[in-house]
Amino acid sequence: MNRSIKVYSISLGCPKNRVDAEAVLGSMPGGVRIVADPAQADLVVINTCSFIKPAVEESVRVILDTAEAIRGLSPRPKLAVTGCLPGRYGEELRAGLPEVDVWGLPSELAELPGRLIRAVSPDGPGLSDLRRPFPGTRLVSTPPGFAYVKIAEGCNHACAYCTIPSIRGRLVSRPVADIVAEAAGLVAGGASELILVAQDLTAYGRDMGKGKGLRELMEGLLPLPGLSRLRLMYLYPSGLDAGFLDFLAAAGPPLLPYFDIPFQHAHPDVLRAMGRPRSDAPEAIVARVRQRFPEAAIRTTFITGFPGETPRRFQAVLDFVARERLHHVGVFPFSPEEGTRAVTLPGKVSGAEARRRRDALMELQAEISADILAGYVGQTLPVLVDAPHPEWPGLFVGRTWFQAPEADGVTYVSGPGVAPGKLVMAEIVESKDYDLVALADG
Repeated sequence: MNRSIKVYSISLGCPKNRVDAEAVLGSMPGGVRIVADPAQADLVVINTCSFIKPAVEESVRVILDTAEAIRGLSPRPKLAVTGCLPGRYGEELRAGLPEVDVWGLPSELAELPGRLIRAVSPDGPGLSDLRRPFPGTRLVSTPPGFAYVKIAEGCNHACAYCTIPSIRGRLVSRPVADIVAEAAGLVAGGASELILVAQDLTAYGRDMGKGKGLRELMEGLLPLPGLSRLRLMYLYPSGLDAGFLDFLAAAGPPLLPYFDIPFQHAHPDVLRAMGRPRSDAPEAIVARVRQRFPEAAIRTTFITGFPGETPRRFQAVLDFVARERLHHVGVFPFSPEEGTRAVTLPGKVSGAEARRRRDALMELQAEISADILAGYVGQTLPVLVDAPHPEWPGLFVGRTWFQAPEADGVTYVSGPGVAPGKLVMAEIVESKDYDLVALADG
């Protein structure tokens, strides 16, 4: 084609999904131009999530709403649905959604750029002419100061509640050289913060026979010129042994002392029923991290209402959160997913009770978060500015080192020199339950 394709893109779910969408659109020969209205598009791409039932429902709702919005347009944009939803439901989904012109599975990312172009221009180049190495140049969709880097696909763990291995397959790590080259390009393009993502970062390289794969990768990333922050997201407790933590402690900046550790529960019987990889108790992991990083910001997630979670076992989670006082806690009520081992387990907990326990845990965490954030008032911290506030001129939304995008709270910042992509020094002048307010230094 002689002109770029106008694309309206929606990416649902996790940052790993976002990276897939960025890579597909960036790899389309001839380039694409992102538009803000599907009525202006040649092609509408919806990259879906289907990890749990609410994500499935959201994905289907977005597909149906979008299909209805473009139905009467002339010419009607082509509609493509990619990602985990077709990966999980396949032919059943295709039969129920005839409005969709192109389907793309997670395993078909390399073929998708060519297929999308052919959908818009059937008389264009042959498919053999459209294949190119994947991933190509990513069409980064995050604010200018940061970017995600996906280092692996799939997962070899067998957690009883999880659908990811059946959708995404087994662990496949990317070569170190490819990741470092991509990261260097992102930093050169203005991303001063890189966020490594995968189902389990600590498993990186095991499929390639590397016992210390993540360490080797970080040795290639840490020296990159212009990299101000390197953030690690999703570190399984089983991978945080003393040797790896000693390596992280010796690494220093730009590595952030930020640890995203999905404990999922704090009672050993529930963890065993969940099929989590064998590790030390959560409190021992926290102590091991804080011994080397006294200032560490630790984020975790919990599942409430998992089969076998008695009131006493749930109390163990409340006690753990109250005692350990973590920076960030996310809580999800258990979702029984078809095809997972968890749906066959005894000791069912009602959905209403699972939600009640979630609310109780989040109420406790809100108090802890407010108290932790109050301790930063009066300090001057570097704030990475992401975007203007949508309602207040002169106010911007940014993040301190202990705030990950799309997961934690934010810092509202104003003052001289504040602009998207800038890393500014700012005094924390106010704190809330989850957010901070700051004034940049003059």
